[in-house]
Parts: sequence; C-alpha cells; structure tokens
Amino acid sequence: MSLMQEIIRKKRDQQPLSRSEIAEFVQGVADGSVTDGQVAAFAMAVYFNDMSVEERVALTLAQRDSGRVLAWQDFNLPGPLIDKHSTGGVGDLTSLLLGPMVAACGGFVPMISGRGLGHTGGTLDKLAAIPGYNVVPETGTFQRVVREVGVAIIGQTAQLAPADKRIYAIRDVTATVESVPLITASILSKKLAAGLSGLTMDIKVGSGAFMPTYEKSLELARSIVDVGNGAGMKTTAVLTDMNQPLAPCAGNALEVRCAIDYLTGRSRPARLHEVTLALAAQMLVSGGLAADPAQARAKLNAALDSGAAVERFARMVRALGGPADLVEASERHLGDTPVVCDVTAPHAGYVTRIDCRALGLAVVGLGGGRRRPEDGIDYQVGLTDLVELGQYVDAGAPLARVHARDPSAIQHAAGEIQAAFTLAATATTVPPTVYGLIE
Repeated sequence: MSLMQEIIRKKRDQQPLSRSEIAEFVQGVADGSVTDGQVAAFAMAVYFNDMSVEERVALTLAQRDSGRVLAWQDFNLPGPLIDKHSTGGVGDLTSLLLGPMVAACGGFVPMISGRGLGHTGGTLDKLAAIPGYNVVPETGTFQRVVREVGVAIIGQTAQLAPADKRIYAIRDVTATVESVPLITASILSKKLAAGLSGLTMDIKVGSGAFMPTYEKSLELARSIVDVGNGAGMKTTAVLTDMNQPLAPCAGNALEVRCAIDYLTGRSRPARLHEVTLALAAQMLVSGGLAADPAQARAKLNAALDSGAAVERFARMVRALGGPADLVEASERHLGDTPVVCDVTAPHAGYVTRIDCRALGLAVVGLGGGRRRPEDGIDYQVGLTDLVELGQYVDAGAPLARVHARDPSAIQHAAGEIQAAFTLAATATTVPPTVYGLIE
C-alpha cells in the first residue's frame, strides 16, 4: 500500500508510475480516500509531465474498473457492439444519424453521450428536446433497447466510470482539462465500461474545435487510437473539419429536425453527409460488417434509401418514451420559437472565415446551451440556414436565421453572428471536410 502523496511525487518528478500504483490511486478517487487536493495535484503533475502509452492504458482501465462494466453475454447479440465519439463542435448531429444507420446494417450501438458545455452542443441535449424521451433509463432498459432496436443513445449513468466523473469535475476547475493523457482516459474509460468491441473517434480540427491546433488534434487522435487498441478495443480516428458548423443549423430541437430531414432524404447537406459516412463506414469496417470503406458506404446508402435507417431512429425514440409519430409530425412535437428573424450581411463578399466557436456561443446566448453545468436549456432556440465557407453573399442577404424567445435576444445575437463571418472581395480555399484517418 503506497501513500497517495508518494504516487503524486513520482509523477511530479517525472518518474513512471506502475499499473498497480495508478490502479490504487484511481480506486482511492472512487472510494473517497483520495482528497480533491490530491486529485488536483495529480492532474497538474500529469498535465506538465505527460504519461507514456502504458501509463495511459493503465489509467484508462483503472477508470473503467472504478464502477460497473456492462456485460452483454446474456443478450446474445448477433452483431458487434460498436460506437463513435466526437470531441464536439457546432451543428454536429452525426450521432443521431449514424447510430440508426449502423443499426440498420447489423451493428449494435450502445451510445452513452454527454451534455453540451461551453460552445459545443451535446447529443444528450438534442435528444432531451424530444418530448418524453428518457435520456437516463435504467441500465437494463438501455441494454434491452440496444438489443431490440440496434441503437440507444442515453446519458452517462452514475455507475459507469465514477472515478472519471470526479476527476473530470476537479480538472474543470483546476485548469487541467487540456491534458491529452487525461482526455484520453476520460473518453475511453466510459466507452470501455459500455462493453464496446470497436470505437470510431471523430476528432475535430479548426475554429470550433476543442483542441486549439491541428497538431494538438492529431496528438489526441494518435493517443486515443494507441490507448484504445492497447486496452483491447478496436479503435480508429477520423480527423474532420470544424472551421464552420457541420450542419447548416445549431440548436437542439432544430438539429433534431435536421436529423429527421437527413434520414428521410428530405435534405442531406453535403458536408454533414460526408462526415457521417466517413465515421459510419469506419464503424462497419471495425465491426467486421463490411470488408472495406467502399463496401461500407454502399451498405449505409442502401440503409438510408430503403428507409431502414429512419425506421430505426423512430423505433429508438418510441422505445425510450418519445412520440411514436415524431418523424411524421416533427414540427408539432419539437416546436418553434415565437420570434424568427434573418441576420443579414453588412456588405457583399465571399465568406473567407467563420468563427465557429462564436456561433456556438451565440446559441448559448440565446439560451440554447450551458455556461455552467447546472444551467437550464431552451430547446427551441438556435440558428438555421447558416451560409458556408466559400459562399458569395450579397449585401443585405441572409447570413443566418435566428430562432429566439424575444426581439431583444435577436438583436444581441445579430451582432455576434455578423462578427463571426468574415466577408472578403476574393475567395480563399475552403478546408477539406475530412482530413484523414488514423489507424
């Protein structure tokens, strides 16, 4: 039994920690014998001195084992347990699309998702915009829905990786969030606790990304792939662009509407489609449901065209307490705001830059996101009809449509939105939507 301060001292002095030392420390975090101050000191030592891949694997597995690990043996699933996780962004609703699409292709997707914080929207908040949808069902219900429908998207339960929950809360208030080893262990411990056999990571790059630079995004992708595979879960990562919102909308109920339009084929925005297919194809390949990405894409497009994917989405919503006719009557169930107004371009030009983070924060300002974890959310507010990078806009033409509670909120948002778009006389090159794959 080593003293917790000795473990912290070793990391402070750049000495490697053994698997048993890391396991002991994390166990102490879970049972409360390690103090908040010790967690903070440990996190800061890791922030400055890093961890080897071996240490990262040990930390991830220890956090996984701090609580319940879902067992699926009794469910006799006839396909692989696969999932995707994104580092978050604006207008990123791929989870709502690829979960049902992958399920329609024979995968089982037990997606345990997060709430939005800061400028990024969380998948959980989007689903909470659906009346009656239970985002925190009992574990047995969650597993049964995954078995019967092929996909269930819910929130993190207290039983899964509880040590991570405590470490994360302390990192949040001690300026140690941006540590690649700690981010890696936080993401992967929860995914491993869900019992997955395969994971595809969506790592965002650009002005709306969590990581500040392309190099940092690449470093995180590499870490997650190495540690996920080191912990026995087939893991790949796709680097995708977040220099502009992924979908032409941002806001919870508005993104659910966009998801329904995509799944039914009413509207399938090109960049959203490209990223969704890239991620879903990786999931099918890693789960052994397709030989290569080309075959995977063919299966996914077939699931969309046949209506099989939207049918899985409707079944998931119904199974978790939402309306049976959400797909047919989405406008009635999801509602709209009393005030809807276009924000126009102050002068003509090509859109050469979008401050994606600022657009995310404009949604938060409207009431559609959280500044603090305890904040409430207005599900109907947000932005639609966002112009894209490279587009030419006339003076007075719309940059975005704002959905708000009252006219004063629109006025405030309008200034933020106009400032987020840079319009220039000449066009610049638009970044690729998908940068590459890391295996």
